[in-house]
Amino acid sequence: MLSTIAIIPSAPVLVPELAGAAAGEVAELRAAMIAAVAALPPRWVVVGVRTGDVADVADVVVGPESVGTFAGFGADLVVRLSPQATGPPAELPLCALIAGWMRDQAQPDARAEVRVYAANHDGEAALTLGRQLRNEIDRLAEPAGVMVVADGANTLTPAAPGGHHPNDVAVQRALDDALSCGDVAALPRLPRQVVGRVAFQVLAGLAEPVPRSAKELYRAAPYGVGYFAGVWQL
Repeated sequence: MLSTIAIIPSAPVLVPELAGAAAGEVAELRAAMIAAVAALPPRWVVVGVRTGDVADVADVVVGPESVGTFAGFGADLVVRLSPQATGPPAELPLCALIAGWMRDQAQPDARAEVRVYAANHDGEAALTLGRQLRNEIDRLAEPAGVMVVADGANTLTPAAPGGHHPNDVAVQRALDDALSCGDVAALPRLPRQVVGRVAFQVLAGLAEPVPRSAKELYRAAPYGVGYFAGVWQL
């Protein structure tokens, strides 16, 4: 049964070993992420979206036996998706690496399975995927929590990695407002400039018709990328 949803961003800069001198600049966000994830029961289903050169390939599932490393992002920091995960690190999607790192930070005994969705799903398809996942989770005998690992727009300042598109500030504000109050109906309408669009739309299908409560823990756009952390209770 699905009980709680934590929403966090996916940026590698949040990991101190990767951030270097910038680690202090995102300390508040990091603390908010840990607080959000600490609210989950110890069985996690993680929802993320593929990005970069493999954004449009098929959906994949990364099991709790998986081990990964942030070596591709600048530091050979090994993370695991469960206490039982052993063996050499494999190449994992960023959302799975962030989930493994958050497990170590917030709930070392947790066990995570990661659903990584292709970035080319349209809104209706993503909603359907969310509904299917909700049915699957609700058949579990034990409580389970969902962690949504996704960023907003990456175009919000002149230094942003996606370039600067001032009109996207309003897009990010609408996304933050929807996440802060549990406005499920707003998420299927997200435009494609939202990097984690598909993950947020899967969230909408998961949480229909509305969450019982929604709590915002953080919203801001350091480095020109929209980051949100919060908790929904169902």
